[in-house]
Amino acid sequence: MADPLAFDEERSRAVDTLYATDDVVGQRRATLEALDLQPGERVLDIGCGPGYLAAEMAELVGPEGFVQGIDPSPHMLAIAARRALPHMELSEGDALSLPVADSSFDAAVATQVYEYVVDMAAALAEARRVLRPGGRLLVLDTDWDSIVWRSSDDERMARVLHAWDEHLAHPHLPRVLPELLATGGFTLRRSAVIPVLNVGYSSDTFSGGTVGMIAEFVSGRQGITPEQAAAWADDLRSLGPNYFFSLNRYLFVAEAY
Repeated sequence: MADPLAFDEERSRAVDTLYATDDVVGQRRATLEALDLQPGERVLDIGCGPGYLAAEMAELVGPEGFVQGIDPSPHMLAIAARRALPHMELSEGDALSLPVADSSFDAAVATQVYEYVVDMAAALAEARRVLRPGGRLLVLDTDWDSIVWRSSDDERMARVLHAWDEHLAHPHLPRVLPELLATGGFTLRRSAVIPVLNVGYSSDTFSGGTVGMIAEFVSGRQGITPEQAAAWADDLRSLGPNYFFSLNRYLFVAEAY
């Protein structure tokens, strides 16, 4: 796993807040619709983070079903534990070494996870291992080239976004995911785009909630000084009703064979 953006206690709390925004709530709704879970199914949440999706999946599969959440961050798992239902389990682990048995799940999800993983072939092989034949894998990741973000200084914005790319192993993963899935033992069954659109600045949106996180990360990278990172963030917040942000996330559902 790439680890330039460690999910320590402070950052895990920030992610928890971010996942409660309407933007990410809508993303979870689209994810659940595409996954089409049935009562009694066993589901693996790879990189479960603060546990919102895992808990909602547990509600859908019911007490006769089961949800296993896996995350490398103990801080994330501690937050997720607050949402755990009786038929949920949470374990420390990562996408390259899932602590579960072969062919033990009907479905697996990896949302905003694989873009952090350097060895995607190994990650997909591991997902394939834990799914039963005919089981389905849902992957959702961002292509950061899709971003449209208004700024009063386009050159500074470009530098900030270029430095922000360093927090990922694959900032443009969705464009190659169909090929990776096909060569990894999966048949692609569905694909969709999930846009994030924020018009008008608010800290209670996906983009507004990430401004501070991005400014902190890019400070000292690509020649960006702390003062320049702070000025970038202040500029965006000052746009008020003229603020504009758009980003595409891409969803794939594939069947293991």
